[in-house]
Amino acid sequence: MNEILSWLGKHWVEVTGTVTALIYLYFSIRQNILTWVFGLLSSALYVFVFFFSKIYAHMGLNLYYVVISIYGWWSWTHGKENGKQTKGELKVSRTSFALWIKLLLAYLVLYVIIYLILKYQTDTPVPYLDSFTTTLAIVATWMLTRKKIEHWLLWVVNDAVSMGLFLYRELYATTFLFLVYTVMAVVGYVEWRKDLKNNR
Repeated sequence: MNEILSWLGKHWVEVTGTVTALIYLYFSIRQNILTWVFGLLSSALYVFVFFFSKIYAHMGLNLYYVVISIYGWWSWTHGKENGKQTKGELKVSRTSFALWIKLLLAYLVLYVIIYLILKYQTDTPVPYLDSFTTTLAIVATWMLTRKKIEHWLLWVVNDAVSMGLFLYRELYATTFLFLVYTVMAVVGYVEWRKDLKNNR
């Protein structure tokens, strides 16, 4: 028991970030606006976790999450769909082919930039994986702000790969979090798909 309390005392920021991230995920699946509040809080905590673990791209990613949480809040309540202002809450929709092309190009550009920075400007031991998961998460989170259903599929891939990265860096609470994320991303896709059918 003392060992557990000692571990929690040393890792309370990571544990708190994990708990708030799970709450964020629950609200995300439910399409509840509070997802952005807990997303912001969790992201702020993980900035510190990843800085001290030398996973710098994920640290930067969580800074992005802080900003995108504010945008996500606005988008879900005042966003546009197909260039037109929505009345009330933004609805779940599919990603068009044209948007997929734009997202792919954005992914490739961001990946190269992040990789080069990590490889030549930091002491990270995992530049390839850190760049891959960070860039995919940036794209998936933007898709979440627009309620694009396919963002859940990107998260399944991203979260599964991230588990290996965090396990390697001995971030066990975060590894568990991303295991839950992987499973819940599948659940989220199924739930949003039901909502998409209802919208139609």
